[in-house]
Amino acid sequence: MLTIENLSATVADKPILNGLSLTVNAGEIHAIMGPNGAGKSTLSYVLGGRPGYEVTGGSVTFDGQDLLEMDAHERAAAGLFLGFQYPVEIPGVSNVQFLREALNSQRKARGQDPLSGGEFLKLAKDKAALLKLDMDMMKRNVNVGFSGGEKKRNEMVQMGILDPKFAVLDETDSGLDIDALKTVGEGINAIMRAPDKAVLLITHYQRLLDYVQPDYVHILAKGRIVKTGGPDLARRLEDEGYDEVMAA
Repeated sequence: MLTIENLSATVADKPILNGLSLTVNAGEIHAIMGPNGAGKSTLSYVLGGRPGYEVTGGSVTFDGQDLLEMDAHERAAAGLFLGFQYPVEIPGVSNVQFLREALNSQRKARGQDPLSGGEFLKLAKDKAALLKLDMDMMKRNVNVGFSGGEKKRNEMVQMGILDPKFAVLDETDSGLDIDALKTVGEGINAIMRAPDKAVLLITHYQRLLDYVQPDYVHILAKGRIVKTGGPDLARRLEDEGYDEVMAA
């Protein structure tokens, strides 16, 4: 589904990604871990098409298409979802209206009919219940006044409504307490664990992986994937740290 070959990228003329290669097949969940400054968030922003991240080499193919030739909205319409490490607040725009416009814009790009207000509200209620997010919060301005955990759960509701093929989740576990961590983990499984979907889950800690069991765990360091293993690799990192595991 996603093939990255020798990807290099800079931010403000500083090299961050240095020949990164990775393949994620449909039906798989891959976790990426790594020390601060390794390039994890840069990878997510490059895949999402965020301005200011310049690709200087390599290629990315998504579902048979050249991802790097697509604008951000085209990537979203093709089925790519980016979950931010720090979800932004959008004052003056209600959650419900924002998500209905986003979903119907994507449906239009795919040649599908838009959802009516009633159809959308039913969908939104179902997905909000899955993430234990009160519908009153769905009617508030996007993320305004939300706690860190509420912002992350709200973002998972967005993912459920948009129903992407591929989700790139950048430190979705940051800011979550124990209960919210379990809820978000169960939500990721319910929404994205399917034979025709895939997830790239970026995290610092093994704790989320207790709920979202990945097929592969990768260590990203100095802009490249330097080691790949199974879920046991994440547990080793938790116990021993990056330096010890990478030295071994």
